[in-house]
Amino acid sequence: MNSSKETINMMLKKAREKLKTAEIDYDFGRYEDSISRAYYAVYHVISAVLLSKGLHFSSHGRTIGAFNKEFIKTGIFPKQFSKYIQKLFNERQTGDYDYQVFFESTTAYEDICFAEEIIDVCEKYLMNE
Repeated sequence: MNSSKETINMMLKKAREKLKTAEIDYDFGRYEDSISRAYYAVYHVISAVLLSKGLHFSSHGRTIGAFNKEFIKTGIFPKQFSKYIQKLFNERQTGDYDYQVFFESTTAYEDICFAEEIIDVCEKYLMNE
């Protein structure tokens, strides 16, 4: 069985891989897929941060809620991260399940930027843990 530290490192690797896939999808004009991958990159990194405190949740909603409670409301991470994460979650849901909505490049680009910012800050936090 892996230690928490090993698991966290694997989650961080997965987050970076998803972010890279988001960038590749963006470059090929697959904006819904790009947004989805950007969201999952963030989901993996916030899950890693939660695991660093011994917390793990099986649903996306509970994971996001716990991250907001433990790390946003306490001031550990910037308040705008809560808005970024919710935006990514909502757009991922829409892009994956709403057949009538198609996102433009500007939305996908913004989501990649948000994901990269969150991942960078979370990785720095975890390096100091």
